[in-house]
Parts: sequence; C-alpha cells; structure tokens
Amino acid sequence: MAEPTETAPQPSRLSRYLEPFKALRPRAVPTLKYLTQTEVHTYAFSVAANAILSFFPACVLLMTIIRKVFRSRRMLDVIGQVLQSFLPSNQSYIVGSIRKLANARGGTQVMSMVMLVITSTGIFMPLEVALNEIWGIKKNRSYLGNQVISLVLALACGVLMLISIALTSGTQLLLQALFLGFVANFAFKALAWVIMKAFSIVASIAIFFLVYWRLPNGKIDPRAVFPAAVVSGLLLEVAKYVYIWVLPHLDFRETYGPFAVAVTLIFWAFVIGLILLGGAYLSAPPREEPAASQSAST
Repeated sequence: MAEPTETAPQPSRLSRYLEPFKALRPRAVPTLKYLTQTEVHTYAFSVAANAILSFFPACVLLMTIIRKVFRSRRMLDVIGQVLQSFLPSNQSYIVGSIRKLANARGGTQVMSMVMLVITSTGIFMPLEVALNEIWGIKKNRSYLGNQVISLVLALACGVLMLISIALTSGTQLLLQALFLGFVANFAFKALAWVIMKAFSIVASIAIFFLVYWRLPNGKIDPRAVFPAAVVSGLLLEVAKYVYIWVLPHLDFRETYGPFAVAVTLIFWAFVIGLILLGGAYLSAPPREEPAASQSAST
C-alpha cells in the first residue's frame, strides 16, 4: 500500500505580498556601498540645489490652483499641514512665506511657473543620468527629450500631490462629521494628523515609483521598482525625524547665521536625493546581470 505523499505547505497571502520586499535584502549592503561613491553625492547635491529652487515655485502654484480653481479653504489648510510635516525646521516661517507669495499679484505666479520649468530640468537631468547608469542603459535622452520628460514628471508629481491633498481634505471632513463638529479635542486632532500623514506617505511612494519607472531611458518593469519605491517612501519619513533630531547638534545657525534656513533645506534635499538614488539602486539587478528588457528606448 503506497504511503500518502506529503504536500508542501502553501505560502500565506501575506508571505506572497512580502516576497518582493524580501528579494531586496541581498541588495542592502551593495546599496550602502553605492551611496558612498563620490559621483552619487555629486548627483544628490545637484538634485538638492535644483530641488530647493523648484520647491517654492511648486508650492506657490499648488496653493494658487487650490485657491482659484478648487476654492477650498480646507485644502489650503491641508497643504499647510503637509508642508509643516515635511519640513524639518522653521516650518511656520517657511509656510507663512509661501502663503504670502501665493496671495501676491499675478506676476508672482507667472514667474513661479517659469522657474519651475527651468529648475525641473535641473532635477531630472542628473537623475536620469544616474538612473540610466544604475540600470545599465548606455544612451541618455537628448536635451529636448529630457526637457519633455522633466515637465511631464513635474506635472504628474503635482497632480499626485493635489490628489493626496483632496483625499486628505475629504477624509478629514468626513471625520469632522463623525465627531459631530467637536474638533477641539485630542482624539480628532490625532486622527486628522494620522490621515494627513498616511496620504502624504502614499503620495511620496507614488512619486518615487513614477520616477523609478518612467525617468530611465529604457523599459523598466514596474513590478521591479514598486517594492523599492515603498521602502524609499517609508525611509524618507524615518530620515526626516532622524534629521530633526540631529539638527540641533549641527548648529547651522551658529555657522551660517541668517542663511541657516537655506542650508537646512539644502541638506534635507541632499538626504532626499540620496534616498531616491539608493532606492533606484536597490531595485536594479546586480551589475553583472544585464537585464534584457532594459534596452534604451528610441
């Protein structure tokens, strides 16, 4: 009589979902080594400088669109909450300055749009070169091609932020109705903060994913970059609190005086650049394993 054969236990649904993230584990140490390379820091500082130049125009345009198109006071409050949460220091001063610029006469908005067009290329051009190198893509886009993809990605990132702000605003409005309008209490404020933070992190993950997937000049499997985008989005949140804890020890105000706010933002943008590049390297195959699907697009 034949003995019954034992069937291998089926992995749980959670295990199947976590499998792509477990596959990133062998790439952790090589990624840390990659982040110590001089050229990586060059890319990150280039991205940081242009990110600071584009940050204020982008925020001014978002606030202007919300004020003139959506006409939503709640969405304006939400974008203020998001900025307060994102910035590592001097939040009230920076957010207040952005609000004043957004409420200024029309010339400010036009200049903000012009500056965003110029600086978005400065962000995505070095990023494309870095990501092409990571994925083994030999050919970079032309200058005009990079201008086009930079504007498309900048627009897409803005749309993602608007969607996140609108969803946060709507969910907080629903929460306010559940509390019957009694919002001056710890429970409501805590839940509203959690909602804002959750949608903000999801928007960060979506932006990382979009950059990893569409910016390289080749065909990238979206399934390959999604786990790294999730890791990068969560790591960004952790890095912000670490940076806030380290800031008093750096004492930028003592060294840079009135320029301390700008220096703080530049270093924060540099950290974001390193996280973005590290996530891209984390998702790419090892250098000795060329991927057939990542041929340069024509």
